[in-house]
Amino acid sequence: MPDAITARCPLCQARGIAPTSRTLRSGDVVRTFPYACSHCGLLLDAPATMPDPRQCDAFFRDICARKPPMAHADDPFGCDIYTMRTIATRFGLAAKPANAMQDEELRNPHGTLAADADLVSLLTLAPTAVAVGILCSEREAGFVLETAARHSSWAAEVVVLVDRAAAPAEVRQDGDNGLVRVFSRRLNGDFASQRNALQALCRSPWIFQLDADEDVSPELGDSLTRLATLADRQGVVSIGLPRKNLVDGHLSDLYPDVQYRLNRCDVSYEGIVHERPERAWQSSFIALSGAIEHNLTARHVARRSNVYETLQPGGGRLFERDALERPFSLL
Repeated sequence: MPDAITARCPLCQARGIAPTSRTLRSGDVVRTFPYACSHCGLLLDAPATMPDPRQCDAFFRDICARKPPMAHADDPFGCDIYTMRTIATRFGLAAKPANAMQDEELRNPHGTLAADADLVSLLTLAPTAVAVGILCSEREAGFVLETAARHSSWAAEVVVLVDRAAAPAEVRQDGDNGLVRVFSRRLNGDFASQRNALQALCRSPWIFQLDADEDVSPELGDSLTRLATLADRQGVVSIGLPRKNLVDGHLSDLYPDVQYRLNRCDVSYEGIVHERPERAWQSSFIALSGAIEHNLTARHVARRSNVYETLQPGGGRLFERDALERPFSLL
């Protein structure tokens, strides 16, 4: 595995491994870990000794099968209950704190207790009503309106907000697949404001936002309704998902490009470009139940960052353009 600057996390695959002095206690065993993932919180030994991320599934499955993890000094990873929750989603499971101390650690991460969780199938949780909200330009509206109702198999409602001058709201019926409500509003170069307007248009307690060139599978959609239930029970208001940026059909090296798109409707976004929900990170988590698919062309990638930089000087993340233009690599 490469050095700590560029190494991918074996769990979430983010290039976010950095030095740490965090410790974990399991019974009488206390371990100090030299590295942690700044995205999901996984604790690691020296990255040079880590197995390839593709070989780690067996170990993470073992973590899900035994309580508590990190009981052995030679375990390559450690995790608190906050990270355990993310590990569980990778296998379609929901992690619940095994006791009051673990519950306190979950609500105030990152603590010093090794995770101790009761795991159940995510599908055993009753679904919570989740709206799908889609942002699009006027040029994209035709395609979006033709395809939006496919989310009705799992979403409580589908709302489309088109970047154009205000027009009367529409309600479209797509056979037996449900209703799509359509609204219009000028973007005016402020993506957070547009997302907040979309949040306000939805009637459900949770909303999952997509752009016109993004999609999710029905299976992931169904998982989102269960993740919302888990979040409500654990005081979470925002959930992030990996996004696969497919540039001319090929996965880019920007992966996992986590997007916090599943939010309670009263959560606000901030940032003119590269907008993010305004909330404490402790009230959010990353779910690995599936990924958002984002289809781009190389031509669009070449101009996108420059457009964003014009909208918000210094905020265009020009470095992301290079990552989008590179094919995905585990190295």
